[in-house]
Amino acid sequence: MRHATVLRTGLSALLVLGAWAAVGPSSATAAPASGSASAELPASPALLSAMQRDLGLTESQARTRLAEEKAATALEPKAQRAAGSAYGGSWFDASTGRLTVAVTDAGKAAAVRAAGADTRIVEHSAARLDATMKRIDALTAPAGVASWRVDPASSRVVVNVVDSAQGDNDVRAFVAKARKAGPVTVERTAEAPQTFAAGTVGGDPYYTGNVRCSIGFSVHGGFVTAGHCGRAGQQVRGWDNTYIGNFQGSSFPGDDYAWVNVGSGWWTVPVVLGWGTVPDQLVRGSNEAPIGASICRSGSTTRWHCGRVLAKNETVNYSQGAVHQMTKTSVCAQGGDSGGSFISGDQAQGVTSGGWGNCSSGGETWYQPVNEILNRYGLRLHTA
Repeated sequence: MRHATVLRTGLSALLVLGAWAAVGPSSATAAPASGSASAELPASPALLSAMQRDLGLTESQARTRLAEEKAATALEPKAQRAAGSAYGGSWFDASTGRLTVAVTDAGKAAAVRAAGADTRIVEHSAARLDATMKRIDALTAPAGVASWRVDPASSRVVVNVVDSAQGDNDVRAFVAKARKAGPVTVERTAEAPQTFAAGTVGGDPYYTGNVRCSIGFSVHGGFVTAGHCGRAGQQVRGWDNTYIGNFQGSSFPGDDYAWVNVGSGWWTVPVVLGWGTVPDQLVRGSNEAPIGASICRSGSTTRWHCGRVLAKNETVNYSQGAVHQMTKTSVCAQGGDSGGSFISGDQAQGVTSGGWGNCSSGGETWYQPVNEILNRYGLRLHTA
């Protein structure tokens, strides 16, 4: 059976389940013509096809987008240094193909433009917005509040309220307290977030008890995944029900990350599994893609899907508790995709946490940034 064959050649060698996408709140490329910047990017016709399908691009546009996003990712730290204390956040603008940096001081705009980025004058610095986030994080959110995040383009903290809970007294009280914390605006969202773990079914990547989740990225000595998939000490079984290792560390809620050691005949490689839909992808680093960049996801249920990075530093309010510093995307996901890979180009981005919706009608997903996981546990990403 094709599905089992892919798993045998991939997962049994720990070809880590990854992709170019992100998942919403649940507790659960190609190279263009020679001489262009995008010619340096590793890609495949299948990956380009996924971007065309999910982002509405032509093949040429997908190639160009990947090259532009790679340049924006490399530029972002330099532009932030140029802005200094006036830095108000940044994002990739797909309409211009360039990085835009928000600044609170017009005098700093020239230095940022000299670094290679476009600028927008805003009211609040990133430091002010981050401080507002921390004050809101200290509040207890009711179920009708889905999430809150820093939005550099509007220079506000956006609180997302579930559409059906707009009139709830507890929601109204929370929003009132949030507005006192700093510059806040309120938006509506269709559904409450939930995790994307799933009950055990045959032929999928790994199991903990009766929960199925997806492997994120290989690290030296194991792999990283979502924290809501298992607790420290729990055993992990592979697609063939053989013992892989144990959760060595896990955090959820508050965070949503974990890592599992690998042994008993299993080993790690710097690869994101393509599931036979796209070629397996090499992982070469973990440079963080900016807001607005395209991103794709691989998971054991829905395999490959792509979308855009919508927000960073978002607090997601799951029924089990809030999870902080998440990245939101327009990528869909479903049960069992939890823990799977988000990848941009050949750069690891994060592990799938949760979201709302599905891959038939659409939705949003969140991921836990991978660099935070590596730093928390002192792990080293396995790269090609």
